[in-house]
Amino acid sequence: MSGLIALLDDVAGIAKVAAASVDDVAGMSAKAGMKAAGAVIDDAAVTPKYVHGFDARREIPIVWRIAKGSIFNKVVILLPIALILSELAPWAITPLLMIGGAYLCFEGAEKVWHALNPHPGHDSYEGEEVGDPCQLEESKVKGAIKTDFILSAEIMTIALSTIPPDQGLVMRAIVLFAVAVAITAAVYGAVGLIVKADDYGVSLARTREGFLESAGRAIVKAMPGFMKTLTIVGTAAMLWVGGNIVLHGLDELGFGLMYDTIHHWSEFAAHAVPTAQGFVGWAVTAFFDGLFGLALGLLLIPLSTNVLAPLWRGGQRLLGRTA
Repeated sequence: MSGLIALLDDVAGIAKVAAASVDDVAGMSAKAGMKAAGAVIDDAAVTPKYVHGFDARREIPIVWRIAKGSIFNKVVILLPIALILSELAPWAITPLLMIGGAYLCFEGAEKVWHALNPHPGHDSYEGEEVGDPCQLEESKVKGAIKTDFILSAEIMTIALSTIPPDQGLVMRAIVLFAVAVAITAAVYGAVGLIVKADDYGVSLARTREGFLESAGRAIVKAMPGFMKTLTIVGTAAMLWVGGNIVLHGLDELGFGLMYDTIHHWSEFAAHAVPTAQGFVGWAVTAFFDGLFGLALGLLLIPLSTNVLAPLWRGGQRLLGRTA
């Protein structure tokens, strides 16, 4: 009898440990997802353009193909690289994170720059050669998966940086896998809803009467504004998160003057509004992080245009001739 009681006690202990581990995974995954908000929102804002111009029946299959490519990027390619990096070169995580943050700043600043200085052809799909629909779909899907790879690399690096260093390899793998699956499901589930919202609204307006008909018309009218708002929010999130990542990295590398200054400003503003200290402190920090991110991104635009892009094109031509 005593042996049975001891066994049940051991089982209860194991169950408690398992429950605590599940809580740890959920907590760390949620923290990683929140910190990766900039890349996540940008992913959701960017992806719908890849189904632009296709037959409505192909929209969801295209989103599904991109989602599968995104899971492959995160789980098969990036997760093992992240684990190897955390084991063999943990010192490289901060610089890599800063590079990803700088890329977010560049992407956000480029969107702001093109919004203020629009030129023909930017983000325009008019006049594209349609050609064979199958080839066009294949090209769009490949382009979307390549773009996703960059954003996924940022997400996985950010997620890795949020996992406490005392966590073992298995726990890191579980958390990264959970982040990869949850974020991919959330992003592409949202994208699927976004790309079909117009069709659903049109269907309601045509086949229903009264309130549902009005709701359908409202959905159709609201979607352009919603997409514009999503783009603005995604751009702001990229600048805020990217700026915060770079500033935090500089602080860890011993260059924390700007990071400390923004922290002091946010504390001062929070104490000035006692009834909303948390929100005010966050808002001030996000504002100045975003301002720094915008300034850094604007500095990176000419570097990318005049130095990095020509080098990339030259390398591609060289590889093409070699092949």
